[in-house]
Amino acid sequence: MDAITFAVQLLNGVQYGLVLFLVASGLTLVFGILGVINLAHGAFYMLGAYFAYWISRYTGNFGLALVGGVAMAFAIGLALEQIFVKRLYGRDHLAQVLLSFGLILVIDEVRQILFGKDVHSVAAPTWLQGSIRLTDVLSYPVYRLALCAICLVLAAAIFYVIQRTKLGMVIRAGAENRDMTRALGIPFDVVNKYVFAGGIALAALGGILVSPISTVFPGMGDGMLIISFVVVVLGGIGSVAGAAIGALMIGLTDTFGKVFFPQISSILIYVLMAGVLLWRPNGLLGRKES
Repeated sequence: MDAITFAVQLLNGVQYGLVLFLVASGLTLVFGILGVINLAHGAFYMLGAYFAYWISRYTGNFGLALVGGVAMAFAIGLALEQIFVKRLYGRDHLAQVLLSFGLILVIDEVRQILFGKDVHSVAAPTWLQGSIRLTDVLSYPVYRLALCAICLVLAAAIFYVIQRTKLGMVIRAGAENRDMTRALGIPFDVVNKYVFAGGIALAALGGILVSPISTVFPGMGDGMLIISFVVVVLGGIGSVAGAAIGALMIGLTDTFGKVFFPQISSILIYVLMAGVLLWRPNGLLGRKES
């Protein structure tokens, strides 16, 4: 493998890892802060891609699809938390699994009614179409480069909110000791609402950003849900920084595994997860149970 081909694969791995981080960060916040297992997280990733297809089809504007899709997903998250999810706080995980599985079925049925079973495509913005020629036979899509830049900016924004804002301070305190934080008078009902809605919006955002380089199809969120849980467990439940490290590790392992070990590439990420958990049972940056 020459240097240019290696660099392209490295860029692909980083890009995949950054998208994984966007989706998995929402899952780890909901799981780590609210204590809710949201199996419907992948369904909202799929829903985001369908929002991108629907809005861009009628407006021809991917930027509007991006903003509108995230706003719609956030509003849906607020409504779901208020109507259903808040009743599950403190209950056993079986009730959470049953509710989120029911949401998967409802979302899939609504998707089928509105969009059918056809496979769709979403066009990238005109100014991001085309490729950069690297060699006589190798080029790299401009949108993929833009996707890396967008994901880096969004990741920086997530870390800024978590580390530098009052909301982030409350979220970190809740993750560390929820009971003590509540005893100090923190309005966790409001925090829970926005954390859940934000997690849903991040999942949808991942689907929207990926839609121009991937087809939009039924069930596209199933695989993403599984990989996102791997990232959450690998990085440590409730740790956004751990999710970032885990997502990049998964992205690079999956990308280079398909290049060097195609016969076993489908299991390499699970081998990686098993190895990390043998070394650190709580994940890379997970808290030790007292």
